[in-house]
Amino acid sequence: MPSPRRFHDAQHTKYHFLDHVLVRCPRCAGIAHVAPAASAAEDAPPSVFARRRLLCRACGLSRDAAGRGFRLFRGRGEATDPYFGLPLWLQTEVRHGRLWAYNPEHLELIRNFVQAPLRERAPWDAQVKRMTLVARLPTWIKVAKNRDEVLRAVDRIRSSLT
Repeated sequence: MPSPRRFHDAQHTKYHFLDHVLVRCPRCAGIAHVAPAASAAEDAPPSVFARRRLLCRACGLSRDAAGRGFRLFRGRGEATDPYFGLPLWLQTEVRHGRLWAYNPEHLELIRNFVQAPLRERAPWDAQVKRMTLVARLPTWIKVAKNRDEVLRAVDRIRSSLT
């Protein structure tokens, strides 16, 4: 297991975290899940274009996405999921901007990146270098002087899951 003082970029992108997205249920305002609908090829990883289903265990809401594709959040206003356009459950506002994550794994990646004083990335000539999730984080998240504030925000978001 890597040291918490060192972060090595696994070169994940936003698309690695779209298989399971936590959103606010439009009916009961509880936690709802957006996940790929069951398909014939269960052993293959789902495509980002695969049909999605919204499920809320609190109120029983179940909806299928209309199949219009998806639209990634561009950083303005409240963060939304790419398939239904519903507000993400894992988000909070801090004085520098909005911190958000699609699921707990995405949030944990952000946490590991922010808390590490030594951050290793792909070599400068790697094709994927500029496209990784951590490379595309806003500057205010990456700056060491905001580390404590961002980690408090991550903890605040994580506490909303219990």
